[in-house]
Amino acid sequence: MPRTLVLIFLLYALFSPQYLASQAGQSAAHYEQGRNYMSQENWYSALESFLECVRLSPAHAEGNAAIAECYYELAEYDEALNWTRKARALARGNMSVANLEVFTLIALGRLDAAASLISDILAREPYNREALFAAGELDIARGRPSEALLRYREAVRRYPDDRRLLISLALVSGSLGDNETALVYINRALEQHPDDYRIFYYAAYIYAQSGRLTQAIRYAEQALGLKPSHQMSRTLLANLRYRNSQYDEAARLADAAINADRQNMGAWYLKGLSYIRMKREGDAITVLSNALAVDANDEFARAILEEALLSSTGLEDPRRSRWASWHFDKAKDYRSRNLTEQALFEYRRGLRLNPYAAERRDYAELLRLAGFPARYLEELRFLQDQGKSDRSINDAVEAYGSLLSNALFRQWQVNPAEIAEKHWKIAVFSVAGQSSFYHADSGAVCASAIRELLIHDRNITPLNLEIRQASFSRAFALAREEGADYFMLVTVAENERDISVKGELFTGRTGTPAGTFYVYRTGTDRLRGASRGITEQLANSLPLRGRLLIRRQNQALINKGKADKVQAGAVYDVVKKGAAVIANEGIALVYSADELVGKITIENVDEEIAAGTLTRNGFFDRIVPGDDIIFQIEKENKQPAESAANPELRALLRMLR
Repeated sequence: MPRTLVLIFLLYALFSPQYLASQAGQSAAHYEQGRNYMSQENWYSALESFLECVRLSPAHAEGNAAIAECYYELAEYDEALNWTRKARALARGNMSVANLEVFTLIALGRLDAAASLISDILAREPYNREALFAAGELDIARGRPSEALLRYREAVRRYPDDRRLLISLALVSGSLGDNETALVYINRALEQHPDDYRIFYYAAYIYAQSGRLTQAIRYAEQALGLKPSHQMSRTLLANLRYRNSQYDEAARLADAAINADRQNMGAWYLKGLSYIRMKREGDAITVLSNALAVDANDEFARAILEEALLSSTGLEDPRRSRWASWHFDKAKDYRSRNLTEQALFEYRRGLRLNPYAAERRDYAELLRLAGFPARYLEELRFLQDQGKSDRSINDAVEAYGSLLSNALFRQWQVNPAEIAEKHWKIAVFSVAGQSSFYHADSGAVCASAIRELLIHDRNITPLNLEIRQASFSRAFALAREEGADYFMLVTVAENERDISVKGELFTGRTGTPAGTFYVYRTGTDRLRGASRGITEQLANSLPLRGRLLIRRQNQALINKGKADKVQAGAVYDVVKKGAAVIANEGIALVYSADELVGKITIENVDEEIAAGTLTRNGFFDRIVPGDDIIFQIEKENKQPAESAANPELRALLRMLR
C-alpha cells in the first residue's frame, strides 16, 4: 500500500466519529471516577483520574476545573491557579470556576485581584452563593471579621440552610468573642444536617472554644463515628483530651497518629506536652528529641523540649550542651549574613541552656561589634572568672579596660553593674483554655518565649510566675498580689504556615485594659519572630523610667544610656521620687505639676549611663539624687487594627470548601 494511502487511513482512524466517541467515553469515565474519589477526599487518586481525563480530552472544562480543585485541597495554590485559568478559558461563563479562582487568589494572598474578580461575578449574579461566601473569606483575609460577619448574616438570610454559611457565622462569631451566638449557629447547622461529619467536627471546635470541653469531646467522637478516617477530627479529639486534663488518653491518641505517620509533628508535640503535664519530663525529653530528629525546625517542639531540659536537668547534663549547639550553629549562620539581632537571640538561647559554653566568647565579640564595649568586657571577665580565658582574652580585657578608662562611668566613679535597675515589673500569662486547633497550649508556649525575651530587656523584670492560669480573674489576682505594674495575656491563632499573636496588656493594680499588641508572622522561625514582635511593641510603648544617681551643681548622672535608647539632646522629666503612679487605664505614668521638680537635657551618653544639665521647675530647687527620670512616649492618635488577620480562622474557613 502506498505510504500516502497508509497516512490517510491512519488519519481517518484517529479522527473517525467512532474513535472520537471512544475517547470521549473513556474521558467521561475517568472524570466520574475522579468525582467518586473526591467524595471520599482521596485527592491523589482523584487527581490521577482527572489528569487522565484531560489527557484524553484536553478541552474537558470540568476536568480542568476538577484538577484545580484537587490542587487547592492539597494546598498547591500556584498549580491550582494555573488549572483554574485553563478551565476558565474553556468555560468563560462558568461562575463556579470563576469562584474557584477567587478562593485560590485569596489563598495566595493576592487579595486585590480576588476583590476585582468577586466584583465582576457579583455584577453578573448579585446573589451568587459562592461569591458571597468568597467575599466573606476575603474580609477575613484582610483582618475585617466584623465586616465578614455582616456579609455572612446577609447571605444566610437568602440561603438559611447552607451549612457552610452557618458554620462560617459560628466561626467568625466565636473569633470575635461572641461564643453564645457561635453556639446558636452551629446548633442550627447540626439540626439541619445531622448526618454530616464535618459539622460535628466544627461543632467540637466551637464548643471547645467556648470552654464546653465535655460536649466538644462528644461531638469529635460523633464526627469520627460518621467518618472514622477523618484525620482532622482525630487530631482535634487528642487536643481536647489534653485540654480536659486527660493526658494519658491524649498521649495514646498522639502515639497512634505517630504510628500512622511519623512526619506528624503535631502528634509528636502533643505526646511530649502530655508527658510534661504528667511530670514525666525524662520521657518527654526522649519523645521531643525524636520529634526534632524528624523536623529540626519545629519551633514548638523545640521550645517545650528546652523548657523540660531547664526544669529537670542539671547544668552539666550533656543533653543541654547538645541542644545548645543547635542555637550556636544558627547564630553563626545569622552572623555570617550580618543579621546581628537574630544572632544575638540565638546565642542567648544557647547560653541559657549551657551558660559555660565556649561560644560565650563569640557572643561577646558580637556585642563589641554591635557597639557595646563595656558589655563585651563584662562577658570576657566572666570567662576569666570561669577559668576559660587564654592569652588573647586576657589581652582584650587589658586593652578594653584601658580603652574605657575615660568612659563616663569612670569620670563619675560608678559601676554600671551596681547601678543598673529595671523599673517595670510585668507578668506574662496565658489562659489555660486558650488553645489553637493546631498546637495545644500554643498561647502558653508563646507566653514563655515572650517572658524569656523580656529577661534581656534592660527596663523590664518579667515576674517568674506560673504562665498557665485558669482565667483572667486568677491572672489578675496573682499579678496584683505580686506587685506587677502590668500583666499580659497572650493568645495565639495559627495554621500550618502562619501564626498570629495577640498580647493584651492590663494594669496590675486595677485590671483595666492598658493596650493591645498584634503580630502576624509566616514561614520559618515564625514563633520566634512573633514573640520578638510582641516584646518590641511592649518595650517601645512603656515610658522611659530611670533614676537620678548623682548631682554636681547643675550637672547630673542618670542610670540609663545608649542601651536604653537614650540620645544626646533628649529632654526628660525629673519627678519627685516615688510620686509618679501608673495610670488606671492605658500605658502612662501620672504625676502632678507640683511633683515635676525639673528637667534634664542629655549631653553625654555612655552604654548604660548618661549625663546632662538640670533645669529646675519653679523658684525653688527641689531636685535631689534618687528622683525619677521619666520620658512619656507620645501616643499616635490612630485607631488600632480590629485584629491581625486570623490564620486559624482562615484555615478553618478554607476547609469548608
